[in-house]
Amino acid sequence: MSAFVPTRTDEPSREKHLHEPHSPPPTRPRHRIAGADVSASIAVFLIALPLSLGIALATGAPLQAGLVAAAVGGIVVGYLGGTPLQVSGPAAGLTVVTAELIQRYGWRTTCAITVLAGLAQLGLGFVRVARSALAVSPAIVHGMLAGIGVTIAVAQLHIVLGGIPHSSVLDNMRELPAQLAGVHAAALSVSALTLALLLAWPRIPGRVGGLLRKVPAPLVAVAGASTAASFAGLSLPKVDLPSWSSHALAGLPEGPVLGLVAAVLTITLVCSVQSLLGAVAVDKLVATRPELSARVGRSDLDRELLGQGAANVVSGVLGGLPVAGVAVRSSANVQAGAVSRNSTMLHGVLVVVAALLMVPILELIPLASLAALVMAVGIQMVSLHHIRTVTRHREVLVYATTTLGVVFFGVLEGVTLGIAMAVAVAMHRLTRTRITHDEKEGVHHVHVRGQLTFLAVPRLSRALHLVPQGARAVVELDGSFMDHAAYESLQDWQNTHTAHGGSVELIGRRSGVRIGEPTGPVGLHLDGTGTAESADCRCHPWTAWRNHQCEIPDSVTSRVGQAGEAQAAGANDSDEAGAPGKTGASGTTGAAGNTGASDDSRELDTVGGAGTSDGTESPTGSGRPDESGVDGADRVGAGSETRGVTGGTDGSRPSGRQLARGISAFQRNTAPLVRGELARLAREGQQPSQLFLTCADSRLVTSMITSSGPGDLFVVRNVGNLVPLPGQESGDDSVAAAIEYAVDVLEVRSVTVCGHSGCGAMQTLLNSEPDGPQTPLRRWLRHGLPSLVRMSDEDRPWARLAGRAPADAVEQLCLTNVVQQLEHLRAHESVARALREGALELHGMYFHVGEAQAYLLAEEGEESTDDVFDHVGVADLSA
Repeated sequence: MSAFVPTRTDEPSREKHLHEPHSPPPTRPRHRIAGADVSASIAVFLIALPLSLGIALATGAPLQAGLVAAAVGGIVVGYLGGTPLQVSGPAAGLTVVTAELIQRYGWRTTCAITVLAGLAQLGLGFVRVARSALAVSPAIVHGMLAGIGVTIAVAQLHIVLGGIPHSSVLDNMRELPAQLAGVHAAALSVSALTLALLLAWPRIPGRVGGLLRKVPAPLVAVAGASTAASFAGLSLPKVDLPSWSSHALAGLPEGPVLGLVAAVLTITLVCSVQSLLGAVAVDKLVATRPELSARVGRSDLDRELLGQGAANVVSGVLGGLPVAGVAVRSSANVQAGAVSRNSTMLHGVLVVVAALLMVPILELIPLASLAALVMAVGIQMVSLHHIRTVTRHREVLVYATTTLGVVFFGVLEGVTLGIAMAVAVAMHRLTRTRITHDEKEGVHHVHVRGQLTFLAVPRLSRALHLVPQGARAVVELDGSFMDHAAYESLQDWQNTHTAHGGSVELIGRRSGVRIGEPTGPVGLHLDGTGTAESADCRCHPWTAWRNHQCEIPDSVTSRVGQAGEAQAAGANDSDEAGAPGKTGASGTTGAAGNTGASDDSRELDTVGGAGTSDGTESPTGSGRPDESGVDGADRVGAGSETRGVTGGTDGSRPSGRQLARGISAFQRNTAPLVRGELARLAREGQQPSQLFLTCADSRLVTSMITSSGPGDLFVVRNVGNLVPLPGQESGDDSVAAAIEYAVDVLEVRSVTVCGHSGCGAMQTLLNSEPDGPQTPLRRWLRHGLPSLVRMSDEDRPWARLAGRAPADAVEQLCLTNVVQQLEHLRAHESVARALREGALELHGMYFHVGEAQAYLLAEEGEESTDDVFDHVGVADLSA
């Protein structure tokens, strides 16, 4: 059996240095650069070299300035920065800003502005405000980058066509027809070849393509175009690198003070935001490599800001472009296998070597090829994925405003316009409320969509008074906030309507309404006032995974009975077992609102609790980004079967209509949100990545504890998470059939056996008597007898939890059973064949229900011979 090693990152193992008491301590090993860092640095260098020259060309700065910024970004930020694998240098996002500054103030003053921006970044880093910078709306950031990308692409298009760009986007667009009429054939051909190689190189198929793709596409594109231009003898402007002795350094800033301050703020803003967002993106890339995440750790954003500030100070002093984190190079660094900051620093050293020794080779590169490369980068900055994302979140107006503002007015002005639009949109959403009324089959529905504030009270009142007296009404509150004025208006109407013989069902997103002073759930009528003491109900806005039902104390139900009302129905917390990300809140609280209840149990004359809250957010499960915002089975419909005063069920227990209410809530709230994804799965069929075999215990919600959703897991559940050996199921091959179908037909890549604490099957197995009656349960549990034998074998080490011994014999058997069932899995032909082919992995898992804590068995091939289940901490989730 494989050994299980700890996977925690919060308790790293420490090597013990043992030596004789009087002997000198052992010498410390010399610092060595890993081979993976060397290869990664070369890959990043090959990308950075042409891009740095191209960005310098696009800004109108000396071409050496791009090389200076690349070298300083690699060495200084690599050494001081808080994101070890992020690669910094001249960024395309700074092209427009830098070009404008050079046009207005000249190169030497631009270098001084870069130094001042670096000092500003150092100040921001020291006061630790890096996290606050991430509060900027993503729509503004992506809109800013898209506007910069459009500006870059339009300007570089003139060089691609053989012309000279203007400083203004409007001028470039105005002169474009004339430029198209006078195309320079040689420049256009070189640019077209560069773009063709840039697009085609990553798409070369087959094994040969996999080998060729190790060479970066930008390098291939520029090198191929330069070689073709040289062999064809084309007369084109090429890279001109003057002697370093004549390189212009920073000078004292000259110009109006306000203009210089605005320039410094702009450089600081763009550099900081781009670098910090890049650091967050690198963290996500690192999380895809479990062996790397423990070694590198998460980014220190304040330290990263300090490193970027120091680099801008050095780059500006040495006459380089502004420095920021660059997504293309950072992504290449992680994908190339870098394991430390050494790769970033070494890439900077290689840029220095190239700037000193490769000048003759660099001067063979046509400017049209570099322009085509930068134009492609600018076009890629207008991301269709980002546009779809902001459209889905209804932020497209903010995105478009920022983009157009950057294109036509400048970066700082565009960002300011974007912030103003974002504030306007937020205010509009806060104040805009849509209230509709319609009648279906004699039931009047009033639907309130949006935040319910005093501004919407007149419209709410008009809609509510459209409901006739004595009619049944359903009020749906689809919002997350209700102020006190709206609450009183709704409560007064509810009391009046029910007093005239009508019934009201309030459906919302929260069960416990807490507006103003503490009150009980809306609609829990005890004395006709519509209020109850807060202690009378224990409903709280738990997460969507809370499975317990809201309990109405006996004192409340007795008072309800004494008042002659129909029996109160406890509010149901959501027990929908959806995937994390499909968040929901607890259901609404309901109570009977009519005297003289009908004998027809199908009639639901109830008053539901209003789904409001005081603005505090309840904890919700988190899931995958593409499923965020999908509500679970929240808003479980209020109401219970209407019975006589002396009849009915205990009010503290769920009613018989719980299943129907849950299904109704799903159809109303969740189905519209997941219908598209389920329709895709229906068309394409299921393609789960793993088979998850676990116990039938109701406390184990597989999608919750694995953060999975529809189509991810092929789940098999039985009593005791047992895997019978092949041929031993006595005619019931259900488990074997599921294993064969999952491995051979669905081609899952892993199989997990999951046990849990407090398993009733293991308790029964441990306490069963050999001569007892052979019930169906006992016949099934005979497949767990090998686990019992294994636990009793003194020659085998006991399975255990890392850090502590099993609490009792039942937990010991639960752990041993997981290990034993994994051995049973290997005996199945389909599993054994897939394991031999390397197409399948087996995993063991133990879930402690009381602690809500998962434990995992380690991979095979480790040195330990014990079966250890190791704690999975929060730090391990990113892996």
